[in-house]
Amino acid sequence: MTTTLRPTGPLQQTDDGMKSRAYEVCDNSRPVGVIELGMDGAFGTPAGVLRHLRIDEADRRRGRGTIAALAAEEVLRGWGCGQVVASVPADADGALPLLETLGYTERSRNMLKELAEEPPALRPGLSGRPMDETEYEVWEARSLVGFAQSWMDRGLPADQARAKAESGRLENLSQGLATPATWIDVLVHDGEAVGDVWVGSREVAPGESAAYVYGVEVPDDLRGKGYGRALMLHAEGIAHRAGRSGLGLHVFAGNTPAIGLYESLGYATTHRNVFKPLV
Repeated sequence: MTTTLRPTGPLQQTDDGMKSRAYEVCDNSRPVGVIELGMDGAFGTPAGVLRHLRIDEADRRRGRGTIAALAAEEVLRGWGCGQVVASVPADADGALPLLETLGYTERSRNMLKELAEEPPALRPGLSGRPMDETEYEVWEARSLVGFAQSWMDRGLPADQARAKAESGRLENLSQGLATPATWIDVLVHDGEAVGDVWVGSREVAPGESAAYVYGVEVPDDLRGKGYGRALMLHAEGIAHRAGRSGLGLHVFAGNTPAIGLYESLGYATTHRNVFKPLV
């Protein structure tokens, strides 16, 4: 058996140098599947992206997916990528075990909740209000540092982590509090600010958008009092007022308490995001 990749079209390249290309996976020149590769510059140093890998049903369980993935890594090394990332749908049977066998590690997951017809109520004494500009200046600086640190805690070099945080800010908060379809609210308990939540909009599937929790934070000295749960319930209220039927989020794989909270609130994992260094 000789498994190879055969380009199905010319190499595509954007003005900023990001490349992409689709290939047929071939066994002795016979097409047995497809694979699509791209690049992501949001990490500072370009990362390769395994966008899609499919082996035809009749040709599965014969090692062709493994060889195709390894061949893709060689292509991405040739493009100058220092790592490869992939977002694996939760219902893609066999895909995650295959990538884990090849050395991929889960970095984070995407989760989604279908909202009830009526928004949940907060417990007495709690309410939410929009963040003001003075609060936003402090919040923005703190959030950038915190988001970058989250990536560094998971092995990303400091310069790449900072680049990823800044890229996210430019993409999702281009106009600060005035950014369209963006809500940053403060949770208040008996007149005291006890946390905040940032809700925006994001495509969660091709052609399907949902409200999206980009960030939720409770000060360290106030944790364990149920404010995180209250902020997530308040986010559902924001989504309802925006006319959205779903609420999504992204959570790092090692954040077990947060994952447990989200699952208890009815969120289900839609994708697991994995990576592998290309050394």
